[in-house]
Amino acid sequence: MILALSAAACTPSRLTQLARRATSAELMLPEAAAADRRDPAGIAAETIATERDTILTQELDESGVFVMNAVRDDESGDMIASDVIQAATVTARFRHVAERHGKVHIAFRINVPSDLLDSRWQLRFSPVLQLPDGNVPLEEIYITGQDYRKAQLRGYQQYERYLRSLTRDSLYFVLRHQLDRFISRNIPELYAMRNDTTYVSDERFASAFGITGEEALKHYTNEWIIRYNRHRIENRDKVFARLVKVPIRSEGLHLDTVIRHTDSFSYDYSLTLDTSPALRKVGVTLEGALFEQEKECYHIPASEPLTFYISSLSTLAEERERYLTQIISRQVCLEATYTLAFEPARYDLRSEVAGNQVELIRISQNLRQLLESRELVIDSILVTASASPEGAFTYNSHLSRKRGESVCRYFESLMRFWADSIRREAPIVIGLADADSIPEKSRSADEIPFSIRTLAENWTGLDSLVRFDSSLTEVDRAAYFACRGADDEDLREALMKRNRSYAYIRQELYPRLRTVRFDFHLHRRGMVQDTIQTTVPDTVYRSGLQALKERDYQRAASILRPYGDYNTAVAFCASGKDLSALELLGKMEPSARVNYMLALIYSRNGNKPKALDCYRQACLQDPAYVHRGNLDPEISTLIY
Repeated sequence: MILALSAAACTPSRLTQLARRATSAELMLPEAAAADRRDPAGIAAETIATERDTILTQELDESGVFVMNAVRDDESGDMIASDVIQAATVTARFRHVAERHGKVHIAFRINVPSDLLDSRWQLRFSPVLQLPDGNVPLEEIYITGQDYRKAQLRGYQQYERYLRSLTRDSLYFVLRHQLDRFISRNIPELYAMRNDTTYVSDERFASAFGITGEEALKHYTNEWIIRYNRHRIENRDKVFARLVKVPIRSEGLHLDTVIRHTDSFSYDYSLTLDTSPALRKVGVTLEGALFEQEKECYHIPASEPLTFYISSLSTLAEERERYLTQIISRQVCLEATYTLAFEPARYDLRSEVAGNQVELIRISQNLRQLLESRELVIDSILVTASASPEGAFTYNSHLSRKRGESVCRYFESLMRFWADSIRREAPIVIGLADADSIPEKSRSADEIPFSIRTLAENWTGLDSLVRFDSSLTEVDRAAYFACRGADDEDLREALMKRNRSYAYIRQELYPRLRTVRFDFHLHRRGMVQDTIQTTVPDTVYRSGLQALKERDYQRAASILRPYGDYNTAVAFCASGKDLSALELLGKMEPSARVNYMLALIYSRNGNKPKALDCYRQACLQDPAYVHRGNLDPEISTLIY
C-alpha cells in the first residue's frame, strides 16, 4: 500500500516535469541512402555538426538565478562564468520521394522518449498529412503500458462475469419445488413419472388438474425474477460503459502495442498515397495525448513537421504542340454543268436566246474567281458539249463538236480580255504552303488551253429526266424505257416517235439536254507533294500530354502510343513499360532529355555502367540534370 501511494504521488510530479519541459515525441526520417541528403537547393543537410554560439545554461533555480559553471581568473582573481561549448546535431526535416505509377510511398519514424513511457499510461498519437487542399488525419498509434492494459482487461473480465450472470434458461424462473409439491399431492401417479421421459399431453394433464400444463407453469413462474433479468439485459451497454472505462480499439488504428519496459520507443510508419497534378510536397506532423485510465493527463505538443518533396516523371515531359498532318491532293478537278440553249440544228452561241444571258454570267463569274484564286492555279479547261437525240446520231455528233468550239471561242476571247487586268493586279499569294516558300507564279489567262469533248446524244441525262418528271405517267415511262433498250441510237428515236409522250419529251425535255459542262483541271498553288502539315492543333495528342501531366499514365500511354515520340517514351516509363520506352528512345537523337531517360531506365533494370554513362552525357549536355538526379531514386543510386 505504501508503494502504491508513493507511485500515485509521483504521477503529478512527473506530469509537471513533462509540461515544464514540453516533452514531445519526435518525427524523424528513417535511415536512407545519401541521395536524400540534399534539400531542394542541393545543400547537404542529413547530419551536420555545428558549434553553439552561446553557452549552455542550467535550469532556473527557485530564486530565479541562472546557475553556471565559473572559474577564477589567475590574473584578476575574478570569477568568470564558463561552460563547455557542445556540438549540436541538426537532423534533416525533408526528403525527396519518387512518384511511380501514380502513387508515392512515404515513411517516417516516431521516436518516443522514455519520459513519456509508463506502465500506467497510454499514449495516443495522431499523424496528420498536410496536403495542398487541407489536412488529412492518418490512422492513430496507441502505445499502451502493461498496467494500463491490465486495467482495461479487468474491466472486460468483470463485464464477462456480468454477462454470464444473465439468465437465458426459462426453467430458472419456475418455482420448481412448489410445482413438484403440487403434482405429488394431487397426482401421485404422475409425480412417480418425474424421472421418466414419457410425454404427458395437455389433455391428460388438464383431466387430472382441471387446468392445462401451460396455465400451471405460468402460475408457478416467478415474474419478478423475469422482469429483473430483463432489466439487466437491457442495461448491458450501461454496465459495459461503467466497467470498461476505456475500450480496446480494434479498428482505425495503425498500431496498438503494449510495452513492458520504459525505455525509449521507436516505430516506423509508412503509407502509400495516390498522387495528383497539384501534389508537389506533403507535410507530416504528429500530435498526441497521454492518458491515465480514462482521463487525459497531458497534451503532447505537436512535433516539428517533416516535408516530403515528390518528384514525378511527368515533369520530364516535353511541352510541345503537334499539328495535324493531312493528305490533300495537289491536283484538283472541279466540274460545273451549265445549260446553254441552242436553236435546233444550230451551233452558234447567242446570248439573246432565252436563259443564255444568265448562264453566261454564271460561267464568267466562276472563271474569274478561279483566275484570281490565291490557292488554286488553272492548268486546263475541258468543255463537253452535248445534243438531244433529235435527228441522226452522226449529225448530232458533228453538231455537238461545233457547239463546243463555239463555247470555247467565246470564253477564250473573254479570257484574253481579262488577261491584262489580272496581270496588273498582281495578287499576293496566300496558300497552304509554308510561309517561307516562294509564291508560285500565276498562269496568264490567255495561256490556259481549252479542249473539247463531244457527247452526241445525252441519253443518260434523258433517262434521269424521264424517271423524275411528274408529268409523265408510269405507262409513259415504261414505253420510253422499252424503246431505250434498242442498241442503235437512231432506232431508239424512231421507236419513241410512236409513243404518245414523244411530243412532250421533245418539247420539254430535249432542250435541257443541250448542255455544256466545264471540267476545270487545277492544282494547289505552291504544293509539290500531296501530304502537307496543317496549322490545325492535334487535339488527341494534346489530351495525351494533359493526361501525362495529370499523372494518369495508363491513359497517357494509350493515347500517345501511335505518335512514338519522346513524350510517349515518358508515358511508357512512368507506367512501367520500360522496354517499350527503351525501344523508342534508342531511335531518337541522343539529347540531354533522351540520355537522362535512358539513364533512368538502365539504372532501373540493373545496368549501372550504361546508366552512369548516359547520365554523365545528359549532365554535360544540360547541367540542370545534375540537380535533377538527386530527385529520382534510380539516378541517385548512381551518384552516391
